[in-house]
Amino acid sequence: MLDFRSQGFKRYFFNTAWIAAENVIRMAVILIVAVAVARYLEPERYGLLSYAVSFAAIFSVFASLGLDTIVIRNLVQDPAGRDRLIGTAFCLKIIGAGLVLIMVFGALQLTSNDRFTKILVLIIAAGSVFQSFGVIDCYFKSQVLARFITLSRLCSLLITSAVKFLLIILKAPLIWFACVTLLETILIALFYVIVYHLQGLKISPWRFDRQTAFKLLKDSWPLILSSLAIMVYMRIDQIMIKSMLNNEAVGNYAVAVRLSEAWYFIPTAISSSLLPALQKAKQISQEVYLHRFQVFFNLMTWMAIAIALPTTLFSGYIINILLGPQYSTAGGVLAINIWAGIFVFLGVASSNFLLVENLTKTDFMRTFIGCIVNVGLNFWWIPKFGINGAAWATLLSYAVAIFSLIFDSRTKHCFIMMVKSFIPTKGVWLQNDIN
Repeated sequence: MLDFRSQGFKRYFFNTAWIAAENVIRMAVILIVAVAVARYLEPERYGLLSYAVSFAAIFSVFASLGLDTIVIRNLVQDPAGRDRLIGTAFCLKIIGAGLVLIMVFGALQLTSNDRFTKILVLIIAAGSVFQSFGVIDCYFKSQVLARFITLSRLCSLLITSAVKFLLIILKAPLIWFACVTLLETILIALFYVIVYHLQGLKISPWRFDRQTAFKLLKDSWPLILSSLAIMVYMRIDQIMIKSMLNNEAVGNYAVAVRLSEAWYFIPTAISSSLLPALQKAKQISQEVYLHRFQVFFNLMTWMAIAIALPTTLFSGYIINILLGPQYSTAGGVLAINIWAGIFVFLGVASSNFLLVENLTKTDFMRTFIGCIVNVGLNFWWIPKFGINGAAWATLLSYAVAIFSLIFDSRTKHCFIMMVKSFIPTKGVWLQNDIN
């Protein structure tokens, strides 16, 4: 039984509460600002900005090098090696950021983009250098001190949001909005350093250790591949739409995707909260364990459907009210893309299953399969059906990725539970044993 009065419970509860509060506030602010910026820039310029962000984002995984979770784990296991671990990870991330800039510059030379578009991409990609200070985030997470990082991110978000509104009032050109994207990463890095010093800690003792670097990279390389597959999965459609159609099409598609993804913090928050109960159930009995996962899948499926149904019915009104008639074609994309949320919600839930069962390689493989399907369908459907084709490609590839678990005997039961979640029985909902 959990002792709700214990200091340990209170510590983790309030840490989780800070993270949840940040997610809710962040998504609300981002959505409001995104709508305002999209209305001001209009589809063509907003599409160009979204393309630049997507292009830079695909390469950004090489800046993080998949190190964060590894560093957090090692900091928990070896708190005395803090300066060595953080210093080594920081140096590796700086090297990764340099690699990102070289790769982005080289990739841009292979495209038909004009000089202005290339400048936008490079400005946004420059933020990868300052993302190296995310190692401070790793330290605070390892100490269960999320409030410091939460406040840093929120302060940065509120400042840059105010700047964006000021740019709208001043009718600033597009390039300034790209600069604000870079500014946000700079501010986050600055606030990270400030709170680190406020805790009585200093950056000067950080040091690079070659042996530690090899160990970190040995553990993180599978996560680099997984992160790359996920980023390509999420961003490649906007890049392909620009190359096959135009900036205006990217703008309409991007705003619909932004509205669809506004809900994606929900499954992550619920998943992290329920993971301990799911792990505990496996120690109790297989029956309790599978039942809890069935309840979890049911919850994810029907929450997503509850979001998707009204959004589809009123997608045209939503787009018109929030963004105006200039984004009218985004309504069709929103009506389709919002249903991908079902498979996103189930994907997060099934990731818990794969984590408990220690099948993380399977998690990567299904993401890789979905990525390949997504790219292939985009090549086929965007020329035929435009941005609606890209939305259908996203929806189908997400479904393929989730249900590919049927082909692995170790995950077949997980597949069956996900299918059953669409037709939950009364008993499953009424029984309450998740505690």
